[in-house]
Amino acid sequence: MLYLRKGIPEENEIVLCKVTKIYPNSVFVDLLEYAKPGMVHISEVSPGRIRNLRDFVSEGRQIVCKVLRIDREKGHIDLSLRRVNSTQQHEKLDEIKQELKAENLVKAIAAKLKQPLEKVYSDITTKVFAEYPYLYLCFKDVVNKEVDLLKLGLPPLLAEELKTAILEKFRPPKFIIKGEIVLHTYANEGVEKVKKILHQVELVSPTIRIAYLGAGRYQLTIEDIDYKPAEKNLEKVGEILQDFNDKLSTATFEREKTA
Repeated sequence: MLYLRKGIPEENEIVLCKVTKIYPNSVFVDLLEYAKPGMVHISEVSPGRIRNLRDFVSEGRQIVCKVLRIDREKGHIDLSLRRVNSTQQHEKLDEIKQELKAENLVKAIAAKLKQPLEKVYSDITTKVFAEYPYLYLCFKDVVNKEVDLLKLGLPPLLAEELKTAILEKFRPPKFIIKGEIVLHTYANEGVEKVKKILHQVELVSPTIRIAYLGAGRYQLTIEDIDYKPAEKNLEKVGEILQDFNDKLSTATFEREKTA
C-alpha cells in the first residue's frame, strides 16, 4: 500500500494494523497507515479470559483496532481490538479496499505514461491530499462532477488520463429494471393513443428506454444508479399504463425476473 499518513493518529481513531510480535500478555503491531508501532494489551484483545493470544491473532495478520491512548513523549500507542464493533471494522476495511483500488488505478496510469510510479503518485497526492484524506474520495467526486482535476492543480496530460481511468473504474454499477409492456386497443384513433401513452412513459425519466418488439409489445428498460429512483420511476410508469385501460384498450406490464 502506497498510502501513508503524516504524524500520529488521534485517540479513538480506527486504524488498520499488522501483527508483528505476540507475547504472553500483549500483541505488537504496525499501524499501516502511519508506519508507527503500537501495542494491544491482552485485556484489549477480546472480552473474557484469554488462555492463549494465538487463538485470537497471528503474526502477519491484519487487524482493525481502536486507538486508546497516545504517549507523545515516549511514542507509545495503546490500541484495542475488542472495542472495534463489526460496523467499524467493515467500514475501515472497505475504506482500505477503495484506497487500494485507487492506487492500482494510479499504477496503471504510471505504466501507460511510462513514468515512475513514485513520481506519478506524488504528483497526484500532493494536490489531492490537500483537499481529501484519501484518493478514492476525490475519485468519487470526479465521477459525480464535483471536482475538476485541472482546477485541483494536476498537470493537463495527467489530469486527462486520470479522469478517463476514473470514469471507467469508479463509476458506480447501475441498477436495471427490464420488462415488457403490452398495449392493445380497438379505439378509432388507437395508433395515436398508443404513441401518446408511450411518450408519456418516456417523459417520466431520462433513464427510461422503450424498444418496439412487435404486435403491440414493447420492451421497457429503466437504468439508474440506485434501486430507489428506479423503482419510483417504475411506479409512475405503472400509473400511466393504468390510465390507458378502458373498455376498448388494455395495458399490461410484466417485469423481467433477475437471476
